Amino acid sequence: QVQLVESGGGLVQPGGSLRLSCAASLNIFSSNVNDLGWYRQAPGKQRELVAAITSGGGNTKFADFVKGRFTISRETTNNTLYLQMNNLKPEDTAVYYCNIRLRVGNYWGRGTLVTVSS
Repeated sequence: QVQLVESGGGLVQPGGSLRLSCAASLNIFSSNVNDLGWYRQAPGKQRELVAAITSGGGNTKFADFVKGRFTISRETTNNTLYLQMNNLKPEDTAVYYCNIRLRVGNYWGRGTLVTVSS
């Protein structure tokens, strides 16, 4: 069973920054991993993709609403996925979830709450 544990959420003022982390219980650079991503779900809304990165080539994609503000990265030493969020806006308020898609299986973390408010 794959475990994903997110951290780094919290309350931040508009224009501020946060870095989310997702610690995985497997080698995220394994050939069994297709890609990793961050999703978010705001109250009353559907879960949506924020950013994703492929395991092998490190190709990235971002939702239009975060382009230029968020970056996604991963680290080999501790099998951790990151989401650096800059210039945060109130509309970025949501629970952020880490996701990993394997050749067989799709796993989610429990989420971390990000609140952007003055």
